[in-house]
Parts: sequence; structure tokens; C-alpha cells
Amino acid sequence: MRMDFLTLFPEMFPGVLESSILKQAAEKKAVSFNVLNIRDFSENKHGKVDDYPYGGGAGMVLTPQPVFDAAAFAANEARGKPRVILLCPQGKPFSQAESERLASEEHLIFICGHYEGYDERIRENLVTDEYSIGDFVLTGGELGAMVMADSITRLLPDVLGNAESAKKDSFSNGLLEHPHYTRPADFKGWKVPEVLLSGHHENIAKWRKQQSLKRTMERRPDLLEGRQWTEEEKKVLETLKNDN
Repeated sequence: MRMDFLTLFPEMFPGVLESSILKQAAEKKAVSFNVLNIRDFSENKHGKVDDYPYGGGAGMVLTPQPVFDAAAFAANEARGKPRVILLCPQGKPFSQAESERLASEEHLIFICGHYEGYDERIRENLVTDEYSIGDFVLTGGELGAMVMADSITRLLPDVLGNAESAKKDSFSNGLLEHPHYTRPADFKGWKVPEVLLSGHHENIAKWRKQQSLKRTMERRPDLLEGRQWTEEEKKVLETLKNDN
């Protein structure tokens, strides 16, 4: 996969893209990251990329020309038709399901805006997808793009040391993940549940499923709305209700 980031602040990216799993993924050539400065594509001699909004109002608006030209440059550098992603508060909420969908693409271009907003013609004629990472406002789209890149990259083939890790993450199966424990078995009197020390794989699997459902019910009951319950899950759910 290739990911291009169109930004006014390219200096924000190296610390994230050159660390941890993202760095390892790039070294394995599972993904390539490219950061383009939108100002480099401005036809204005001063590199200006924003202007006052028609009709008046507070703030400045990102102009279309440098964004279109930067996206065209990025698209010409790769094979296939890219998905052009706009980070904005009006976008679709980003989720694990969306991350899994985007992980099957060959080329993603992220547009990271600043100022008051984008010229609407960018949204209408260039962008294929709009995403928001939450119901809050950030200074720009850079952090959101990096969050999405991290989530998508770890789903690419051979990126994680254990392919099962991504499949069992929170949200991958519509539930929050079960609790984890490691050594020591007794820390300051707080002990690891006996079932995890038993070596009985079937009982451990049942405990983890129960804990996953319990945690989801307590913390994110909205995730369970409309869920198609398996027979095993129905039994676990009944047990949890009886315990309560």
C-alpha cells in the first residue's frame, strides 16, 4: 500500500511514521509513506494556500488549486485509482470496520486541512471519502490522518508479528477485548484469575468470551444494539444476567 499525506505541516509526521509498527511496516515494504507540502504546489509566488471566504465570516479557507495539484502529483506516482480521504468534522465516524475496508486498498491520499475549512469544490470534485475521528475539533487534519494510518497499517499482511492479534482486538468482532494478565501471578496481593493458570484452553476461551461480553455491556452497550447473537454468546449473556 501507498499512503500520501497532503499537509501544511510536514514536520508533524516523522515522529509517528518513523516509529514502532509504522516504521517496521515500511521497512518490510508492506506500505510506503509520502508526505507532501501543499504549499509546494501553490501557484502563488508567496506560497499562499488560503483566502477569505466569499460572503464574509471568520477565518480563512483552504483554496482548491494547490490541493488539486498535490493530489494529482500523488496519484501520478502510484498505480491504480487512489481513494482520496478528507479529514473533517462532517465526515463519517472512523471505525474498525472502516479501517478494515481501507486496508484492502492500494493507494490512500489523506488531505489534512487547516484554517476555517476547505473550499467546497475540493469536497465535491476530488474527495472520495470523508472521515472524522470523533466529535471534537482539532487544529488540523494531521493527527486524524496519522491515527487512521496507524489503524490501517497494522491490518496489512505480515505487519504484526502475530496475525491473530488484529483479529482479536477490540471492535474487530463488535466487542471490547477481554482483560489481559502476565507475570507475576501475584502482585501486591492482586492475583491473576485461576482459570488463566489452569492450562485448560476451552475454559480459558469461555472466560475470555464472558469477560469480553461483560466489559462491552458495562462500558459500550451501544455496540451490542442489533447484534446477531451466537448460541454460545446467548448462554454467556444469560449467565451474566443471572450473576447480576
